[in-house]
Amino acid sequence: MAQHYKLDRVRELADNDEDFVLALVGAFLEEVPEDAERLRVAVPAKDYKETYQAAHKMKPTIDLFELGVYDQLIEVQDWGKFEQTDNDITQQLEALLTAVENTVNEMRQDFGL
Repeated sequence: MAQHYKLDRVRELADNDEDFVLALVGAFLEEVPEDAERLRVAVPAKDYKETYQAAHKMKPTIDLFELGVYDQLIEVQDWGKFEQTDNDITQQLEALLTAVENTVNEMRQDFGL
């Protein structure tokens, strides 16, 4: 259980209320894959505004569940925010998307969702 994410900070926030933990996991599963898909489309299209908005929205959740790709997420966000046309963020994006996919699959299995 929980190889691709951590629940320590989630449980601390939830004061060990497992129903609240489940609600936070549900929110992750509902929102983060949608935002990851926005990034999957926006980055190759060089849609800087959409990239920034999607990455920025993901930050608190990625940080809370400690996926281990927060730094890559910040790089993707900043690429969009500052329209870094000379910067290739393909590797950072792939690391982020892979982490999200692995976490979603693991959470669904761990929580039976």
